Amino acid sequence: MELATDLTVREVAKAAETVLGRPVNVTAETDIARDLAVDSLALMNIVMELEDRFDLSIPLDRLATVQTVGDLSELINTLRMKA
Repeated sequence: MELATDLTVREVAKAAETVLGRPVNVTAETDIARDLAVDSLALMNIVMELEDRFDLSIPLDRLATVQTVGDLSELINTLRMKA
């Protein structure tokens, strides 16, 4: 699962770069709000970008527990396994 998480972290970084319009350097420990300076609107745009990339739907109530890129990556991988 570690390889899948690494690949998903890279996809989260690409989505963040697309939405934010600037390069970002992320790890699984990167705090989305604090380290990337992402507000709720930008986060929703990143989530929509990821939904398109992975062809899945990320429930809003599940986002409440997401703080780091690793949290988001794990959520995506969990949803992908259930799909």
